[in-house]
Amino acid sequence: MSDSGQAAVQYDALGAAYGTNSDANTFNAHYERPAIKALLGSVTDKRVLDVGCAAGSLTDWLLRQGAEVSAFDVSPEMVRLTRERVGPESDVRVADVSEPLDFVADRSIDIVVASLVLHYLRDWVPVLREFRRVLAPAGFIVFSTHHPTMDWQLHSPDDYFAIKQVTENWAVGGESLPVTFWRRPLTAMSEAIAEAGLAIERLVEPMPDEHVAAMSPRDNERLRTRPAFLFFRLRDLL
Repeated sequence: MSDSGQAAVQYDALGAAYGTNSDANTFNAHYERPAIKALLGSVTDKRVLDVGCAAGSLTDWLLRQGAEVSAFDVSPEMVRLTRERVGPESDVRVADVSEPLDFVADRSIDIVVASLVLHYLRDWVPVLREFRRVLAPAGFIVFSTHHPTMDWQLHSPDDYFAIKQVTENWAVGGESLPVTFWRRPLTAMSEAIAEAGLAIERLVEPMPDEHVAAMSPRDNERLRTRPAFLFFRLRDLL
């Protein structure tokens, strides 16, 4: 099964419980999304491609901020949940980020955003090249991914430089469900970005927001001393 096919099956199984959990937990709602929003800046009147929209939390925020949003996910269930959240008239579809994005014209997008998506794929280069193709002049790409030191400690302590596929079990909706992704070192990330013709404008290791200390002192201490996610803003080299 392809990386995208496996992600579709696994996220279909996670279902609505994933969206509910993602909207409230410390790691997504109070760590990852605030950092993504900070890197995006003002999105009012911007044409935004929301890659891997999951259950639609970021899609909803983008629309409420006045962006013109095209969103997609490889999981039909996640797309259904997003449409349910933002309205059936919104531009939300099932699509595979590892395939050419034929529904997006060249140089037509001001901002490409991919929130916790790329680590589900072994090969980043063709994906990043497609992001570059659709990017308008002066546009930029924002994405988040698993921090390589976190995945190194959890899944590859014997070899930080290994690129390897790993599976975790996530407790969601009272069930333990498998989620499979790829871990890689920072060097592999930066080389893929350069090979795709993109430059790193900003690289961020954020702090959790002010709510996390009260919600979970344990998570707060962990995220303030051991990063979980890594954030990039990229621009076209040309």
